[in-house]
Amino acid sequence: MGPGEIRRIERWLATARVFLATAALTAILIDPGEIHPSIWVSGLLSFYIGQSVVTLLLLRIRQESTLAFRLVVHGADILWPALISVFATGQANPFLLFFVFVLAAAAYRWGLWETVGTAAMTVLLLWIESLVFHFGLVNWVDRALAQSHLFPLQVDVTDFEPKRLFMRSISLLVLSFLLGYLAEQQKQLRAEKAVIARALGKARVETGMVGTLQEIAGELLSIYDTERLVIVSQEEINRRVFVGEVYRTAGAAAVFQWLEPAPSDRERYLYDSAVTTCYAWRNALEGSRFSALGVDQLGTTVKNPGLEFLNSLSQKHGFHSLMTVAFQFGREWHGRLFLFDPALTGDVEEELRFLQELVRQVGPAVYNVLLLRRLRLRAGAVERARFARELHDGAVQSLIAVEMQVDVLRRQSATKPELVITELGRIQALLREEVLKLRELMQQMKTLDVDSKKLMALLSDTVERFQRETGITARFSSEVEELDMPQQVCREVARIVQEALVNVRKHSHAGQVLVRLAAGNGSWNVTIEDDGRGFPFSGRLSHAELDALRKGPMVIKERVRLIEGELTIESNPGHGSRLEITVPRQKDAVHG
Repeated sequence: MGPGEIRRIERWLATARVFLATAALTAILIDPGEIHPSIWVSGLLSFYIGQSVVTLLLLRIRQESTLAFRLVVHGADILWPALISVFATGQANPFLLFFVFVLAAAAYRWGLWETVGTAAMTVLLLWIESLVFHFGLVNWVDRALAQSHLFPLQVDVTDFEPKRLFMRSISLLVLSFLLGYLAEQQKQLRAEKAVIARALGKARVETGMVGTLQEIAGELLSIYDTERLVIVSQEEINRRVFVGEVYRTAGAAAVFQWLEPAPSDRERYLYDSAVTTCYAWRNALEGSRFSALGVDQLGTTVKNPGLEFLNSLSQKHGFHSLMTVAFQFGREWHGRLFLFDPALTGDVEEELRFLQELVRQVGPAVYNVLLLRRLRLRAGAVERARFARELHDGAVQSLIAVEMQVDVLRRQSATKPELVITELGRIQALLREEVLKLRELMQQMKTLDVDSKKLMALLSDTVERFQRETGITARFSSEVEELDMPQQVCREVARIVQEALVNVRKHSHAGQVLVRLAAGNGSWNVTIEDDGRGFPFSGRLSHAELDALRKGPMVIKERVRLIEGELTIESNPGHGSRLEITVPRQKDAVHG
């Protein structure tokens, strides 16, 4: 556990200690039961409450809980129940809870053997007290207190008779085993979940399939303290086998490499077996023959599964022990993972079940990385095809037309010089138009790295560049001083404004454009307004109405839908149009 978690645990225990001591004092005041009324009992409990409050305050103030501090606090917790229990007898007194608390605290802090050790220390203190009572030391203290005119101790030594104390000791030891065992299993489960979560965190699309496999395999090598791992998979469609090896040396990171599969690798690695996970080891007492233990898909233990595959693997890799687990990626891939000479620290069956669970949870994440990489490649191919089509149908065709017109002008320049100036002006306008289209295309191809801190500056720069390149008067206005918009929404808003300005240049014949960013009523509002021709309808239409009538800019509608926003278009043919995009603050974009 890290320092932060240790500190939180100590705070929880300190709070429970204050509550326990206060509840015990309240219970004694309401119903003393078998507890002898004594100022010493009330004084000790009051002192313990004060000590508990001071411990809680120290944990609130201190930034770190040191080991020495925890041991001192735990030592006081061990001493306390042994001391206070001399003032009560029977099984119904509340002081028994102090014994349970100290054992639970040891289990919560550490584990099985620390809890048993705590119980042993408590039992030792109780037997020391029994010897003290046997030699009459308590009577001597009572006489001394009486001579000093002080209240006697009034202790009851009934529970410290050897027979009853023996039964109490056995109960404490059994309880310590129970609490320690449960705590140990809970911490084991937490540790396994942490390992699985750490392995899941290694599955990232950015690192690619090879990088993801290398990271996860490196984590497995670290968990099982081994240096070599082999991953073998087969694609169901074409039955092609892939073999990858991950190895590491001391102090170095894991290295992944693809191996050239041999014709016999399918039979060697992808053999049929009734078990999903298997551990095999050489038995020196049986002439170095292999023994094995397996777990099937349902987690049932299978002793001595088929060992035919081990001879072939042993000849190729030379190992003393082997752990293997099968995996399945959708309906497309299946395979096995082989760990050579792993160091197992627990029960073999539990280790096999843990590895099976780890692969079962991490497998879908790796498969998702594979699918997302495929989707990205396909999306990239589609995008490249679109840009190629745009270039071919736009710039290339226009340049061919310009080249033909220039050739005509060259031929007519001698006979019809008056046409040259007019045609050159038209060609210049055409070239300017194509330059703008190419710039817009390049702008769409660029990856936007924009967040809430950069958005307003990016929008202002976009509007200013639009005015500079087109000659259309454009202005950006923001009514927001501080923006807390999610990055995905920022990116889509920037794309929406760019697309709207492109449409203004291409279709509106506007003279003025206003882009405004505002916030209010739990939403962000983006408005693009121009004084051009407007849309081929009159009035104000909502997003749903635009979809029903199949009107409005398709790209902008899709981008607004992507960020779960609402688009409204107000059009006045011949006098301009107004686009309003409303994005709720409570909802983030589903995907960028």
